[in-house]
Amino acid sequence: DLHRFGDDAGLVSFAQQRTSSPAGAEVYIISPKDGAKVQGPVTVLFGLKGMGIAPAGVKFDNTGHHHLLVDMDVPADLATPMPATDTLLHFGKGQTQTSLTLAPGKHTLQLLFADLNHIAMQPPLLSKKITITVVS
Repeated sequence: DLHRFGDDAGLVSFAQQRTSSPAGAEVYIISPKDGAKVQGPVTVLFGLKGMGIAPAGVKFDNTGHHHLLVDMDVPADLATPMPATDTLLHFGKGQTQTSLTLAPGKHTLQLLFADLNHIAMQPPLLSKKITITVVS
């Protein structure tokens, strides 16, 4: 709904410059599985189909890098570069896995694939959000 952006032509034209994701491309979490009970640290393996991995700042066609959303929802604005936070983890070196130290209890994990500038693809490449339980 572009109406919520108002008449900011700069934002609208910027949003149109998002990198297109190829048809059939998908991002997914290989491990852990949804509903898994795991002991920390938690190794998360990232899956990607139909595209390649390139470090942030490196432009190759049909490539990007992973971002892992931990215990958070997808950012509302996907047309701007995502900030790196404690819950929005950037893998700008092209990493395809990570080890997380999470407190005991339930946690959600979701991958979001983005271009060389940390901007989500259009349409967004999002994994299914999974829930895991960390046991001590």
